[in-house]
Amino acid sequence: MLLSNSFIRIIHASLICGLLTGCFQPVYFSKSGDDLVHELQLITIDPIPDRLGHYLGNELAFALNGTGRDYSPRYRLTLKPRERVETPVIDTVSGRASAGIIVIDTEYNLVRMADGSILAHGVATSSAGYDRSSQRFANISAARDAEIRDAKTLAEQIKNRLLIALSNKP
Repeated sequence: MLLSNSFIRIIHASLICGLLTGCFQPVYFSKSGDDLVHELQLITIDPIPDRLGHYLGNELAFALNGTGRDYSPRYRLTLKPRERVETPVIDTVSGRASAGIIVIDTEYNLVRMADGSILAHGVATSSAGYDRSSQRFANISAARDAEIRDAKTLAEQIKNRLLIALSNKP
């Protein structure tokens, strides 16, 4: 049975890509992945107040050190979240909001504990929407779910930014 030329080209391209996969190194990263994972595990997170702080702190602790091992910290991460609720849709008959968006802006600082130098500073933002109803408990539950979704998104954003900062540090 004869193979078509296009099928042979696909096989050749796949083989070449497979052989070249290990030949490239990212331009901006000076450390290996294992070194960066270990550096993330050396970050201690300052306590964050309120319920949102609880969600965000737990998500970040898992994102930075999901192993559960205790390391002596080398870096300190401080977070200052600010939360606001926006109501983009209002029911014209009842005059009540029928949807809500929880927007969280979190200012973060990563400080090297040895000399107090700031390695990373910035603001991460996330927003999550939820539907509102006439049932009070349902609204509270939906808002909490939106806070949890925001906390997960913020933890991922901050983790990625910390990876970049730690990969470029001397």
